Amino acid sequence: MGRVTDSISSGSDVLARAGQSVVERLSDPYSGPVPFSVEFFPPRDADAEARLWRAARTFERMNPAFVSMTYGAGGTTRDRTVRIAGELATETTLLTVAHLTAVNHSVDELRSLVGAYADRGITNLLALRGDPPGDPLGEWVKHPDGVQYAEELVELIRQLGDFHIGVASFPEGHHRSPSLAADTENLVRKLRAGAEYSVTQVFFDVEDYFRLRDRLAATDAEQAAKPLIPGLMPITSLATARRMTELSGSKIPPAVEERLAKAAGDGPEENRADVRAVGIDLCTEMSERLIAEGAPCLHFCSLNFVKATSEVLDRIGIDTRGALAGI
Repeated sequence: MGRVTDSISSGSDVLARAGQSVVERLSDPYSGPVPFSVEFFPPRDADAEARLWRAARTFERMNPAFVSMTYGAGGTTRDRTVRIAGELATETTLLTVAHLTAVNHSVDELRSLVGAYADRGITNLLALRGDPPGDPLGEWVKHPDGVQYAEELVELIRQLGDFHIGVASFPEGHHRSPSLAADTENLVRKLRAGAEYSVTQVFFDVEDYFRLRDRLAATDAEQAAKPLIPGLMPITSLATARRMTELSGSKIPPAVEERLAKAAGDGPEENRADVRAVGIDLCTEMSERLIAEGAPCLHFCSLNFVKATSEVLDRIGIDTRGALAGI
């Protein structure tokens, strides 16, 4: 399927990495100011899969703390997610976290999926309630034989074996939560159910992350001690960023929107080069502030590309030059 085959890993490296948890990886020695991680999504065709593998091999040489593989709305990418996540786990040195969503799945199907991941050596799972297929902001309907909430999915996974579980968190609050306080309580319940850390939804205002951290500490100091990993994305297209925030129920802050809109210009097509430059600046500024405030890791939504994320990493003091040679 176009997979890059020049592996830099050895069998012993893969086996040593396989049993680690995300929290353990975050405590390992690392070069640079902070650990980082990368999110991939399942490719739609052979060409996209080849691009994903080029990105994975390049990031592998940068030694991320972990990588994650998303799961399509309603399980629409289930087979590809399971297969590629398994290949990342067994054919690279990358600690692989597989997303698992509750939406549109029965408990039996969820058990089967957890087993499929375990068969491929994956013990790190990100347990998500998930968005409805077709309309992510639409009504969430529980499968008649499924689970209602992510905390129930965490509990189910824990019953099935020795897995390390993360969950999602929402700096701006989940769009279905009636209030920020209720959203924070939901996160606490997921952590109390056995989640070891959370990864936030992508955000563009660092103050939202700090406010979430403060709310979590005020609600449950014990659970607040678990890593709260910020989700970042270097913006390379204003139209794409607007669409992403629209679908996720989040927002682009007015000051950020103003900088990006000015870079985009007034023409029929946005000035992608100028938007990209501003987007890299913004993500760098956010990263530097998060590092200064003690964020445990920076998690980059890569969209299966390398260069934008690598530029941010290089600017914050993580050497990417060797990894990028020849691409």
